[in-house]
Amino acid sequence: MSVVAIVVIAVVVVAILIALLVLMPRMRERARVMQQERELGQRRKQVISEQREQADAHVGRAEAAEQRARIAEQEARRERAEADLRRERAELHERGMADHELIKDHERDQFTGTSAVPSAQAGVDGNEDVHEPAADEQPSPESARR
Repeated sequence: MSVVAIVVIAVVVVAILIALLVLMPRMRERARVMQQERELGQRRKQVISEQREQADAHVGRAEAAEQRARIAEQEARRERAEADLRRERAELHERGMADHELIKDHERDQFTGTSAVPSAQAGVDGNEDVHEPAADEQPSPESARR
């Protein structure tokens, strides 16, 4: 071989070694960055799944709380309706329109002629509500039909 060929080969080998020495740190840095990106991606996926699980748990608790609130609201409505019913019954008793509820069947004879058992109803079973309107009371459409 000629000297020129040997020099060319030596220069090429030296150039390759210099290129490797210069490029190796860059390649290592690039590999390190890519490894960190993969690790960051894995952490991101883990945090995303944890956050979604927590969100699902919160949604479940919120739905349960909403259901309990709906139940409580319905119970409050029922209690209000019960209170209204009791007020209406109290008004009936206050006006003497529910005295028949105060008398038991075996006591009907004893209370004949009172507002609880009017004279016209003394011998009747007592299931039908016969109410004589007071002087200041307007007759109801039902009692007008009788």
